[in-house]
Parts: sequence; C-alpha cells; structure tokens
Amino acid sequence: MTKSPGTAGRGRIKGVLFDKDGTLFDYHGTWGPLLAEVAAALAGERISLVPAMLAAIGYREATGRFEAGSIAAAGDTFALADAWRTLLERSDREALVARLDGYFAELGPARSIPVTDLRAYFRTMKGRGLTLGIATNDVAASAAGTILRFGLSDYIDFAAGYDSGHGAKPGPGMALAFCAASGLAPGEVAVVGDNMHDLEMGRGAGAGLLVGVLTGTSTAADLAPLADHVIADITLLPALLD
Repeated sequence: MTKSPGTAGRGRIKGVLFDKDGTLFDYHGTWGPLLAEVAAALAGERISLVPAMLAAIGYREATGRFEAGSIAAAGDTFALADAWRTLLERSDREALVARLDGYFAELGPARSIPVTDLRAYFRTMKGRGLTLGIATNDVAASAAGTILRFGLSDYIDFAAGYDSGHGAKPGPGMALAFCAASGLAPGEVAVVGDNMHDLEMGRGAGAGLLVGVLTGTSTAADLAPLADHVIADITLLPALLD
C-alpha cells in the first residue's frame, strides 16, 4: 500500500529510525512466548492467573495473537505493570516495573527472532550513507543487549528505550532525540514500525516518511491512516528510499 510520501519523499531521506519488536524482530514469535514465560514467573504458584494476565495485555485466545495497539504490542513497562498489578495483588508498582525490566533485559535479546539477517541488512543500509537508529518502548537495556547480540554496534548510531529520558511512544521524544543526535532535520528521517504508536511518534516529530511493516501485530488497514507506505517487511525499505 502506498500513498503520497511525506515532506521529504524519496531521495531526501538521510536517516532511518526503526522500531524494534515487530519491525526488526518477528513480534509473535518473540514476544508471545516471552510474555507467557514472564507471566508464569510472576504468577508463581498461582499459575492459573496466567491466561487472565495475558488477556489483560491484549492476548486473544481465539487468534493466538496479541491485538494491534494493545499494551503488549505498543505499551511500555509501566503500562504492563499497571495491567498486572491488580491480578497479582501487588501495590508496589516501581518494584514490579523493575522486575519486569530485569526479565526483558535478560531474556529479550536471547529470545528475539530477526525478520532477516540484520547484520547484513544494516551493513547494506549503512553503506547507503544512512544514519540508523532504534526507538523502542522496551527497556533501553534490552535494546542495547539486542544490538550486541546481533552484532549491530558498528551500524546503529542511536538507540533509545522508554526509560532513556525522551519519553515513550506515541510521544515524539525519541524521534526528536534521534534528530538531535544525528544533526538531521525531522523531514530527512524515515520512521519505520509495525504499530500506530510508531507512526504517531514519527508524525508528531515531523518525520519525512512514515513506513508501516507487517511483521508485528498490525494489518495494512490498521496502519493505512498514517503510513505513507505499508510494506511486508524491512527488506523492502531500500526500494522506497531510491
């Protein structure tokens, strides 16, 4: 699906800011099992709570998937903790957030399933002279660990999580921070993501190109209201930038 491009259009994009989960990594293959494991660890002996915990963050048993725009798909750790606190009968929000972030930082990099050979992909993108970044509503430590695990440190110029001090999506903070760090104008940046939160971040920052991908929780119809283009996955992005 293609609409008319944003303010920069093809040929003037100098930087690309990627979402992480659902964009660089297959969302359902990575986060479905991971969130079920974390829910079980938190439930402990009350394992019967797990189905309700997953449903509270957007899992639908009928489809076996998390819904687009749900807490699991687009929220940060605070939103996840708030959804689970009542079920777990826990009042210590900050402690629960810290525990969740610990799980994600430890388990996320090891469990992530890339949508393509990311090292080769980012090497090629860097070879085009692009400035590259990652903006995620995951904890920053998980993003950093994932970059290391997949050997992307030489290619990623910027990485931010919800706790990096720029705010969480759908706010524009991470995109604006990418622009500030790279010296690029917002109109020279493409934002790529699988969720409306990603595209809303890009629009709020004034990004020149908004690209939706279908490797996450959203359909093309979900992304169409904001996306300049919707593509199957990131491997089709270079053709949009030519």
